[in-house]
Amino acid sequence: MFSTVREQIETVFQRDPAARSALEVFLCYPGFHAILFHRTAHGLYKRGWFTLARFISQISRAMTGIEIHPGATIGRRCFIDHGMGVVIGETSEIGDDVLMYQGVTLGGTGKDTGKRHPTVGNGVVIGTGAKILGNIRIGDFVKVGAGSVVVRPVPDHSTVVGVPGRVVGQADSALDPLEHGKLPDPEGQAIDELSRRVAELETMIRALADENISSQR
Repeated sequence: MFSTVREQIETVFQRDPAARSALEVFLCYPGFHAILFHRTAHGLYKRGWFTLARFISQISRAMTGIEIHPGATIGRRCFIDHGMGVVIGETSEIGDDVLMYQGVTLGGTGKDTGKRHPTVGNGVVIGTGAKILGNIRIGDFVKVGAGSVVVRPVPDHSTVVGVPGRVVGQADSALDPLEHGKLPDPEGQAIDELSRRVAELETMIRALADENISSQR
């Protein structure tokens, strides 16, 4: 248990430049608290103590604003930054070294039974407010942009943005936070391309009109 706590504190220091001391992390970081609560609840859940596990998860939810079903599987060194509003469903599977920001949802798409929540690979970064829905796999070292809604599988080393989420490039394997200001904007690029094409067509139409007027003279 103590090695788990120590590793989780070290993870916070690696991911959050605002962390100043181990005591501050231990007392003031809801993502840290939520992960430790979940380790306990998940252990009870695997042993068949379902109601007690759910009760502990609800205590964690009330204290941290982070709702993690005790059936979810979370790997090592997962860091939930700020964390308010994060929801992780029962059959979610999360790999090692995953970074999540506030408002993230790993949810289902209906009343399906069995595996109905996402599988998230190692080294994934999930931006603020992103929603990953259904029994899909998010590959290793994927970066999901803020506000994206992902409903289809995403291959390894990809960057995905938008609603619905679209793969727009490759992500390197560095475990760095998302640089939201540098993420591609496929919708904006499409609008810019359409605007450019419309301008070209207007120029062509004016040229044809001028040519027609000249020929009539």
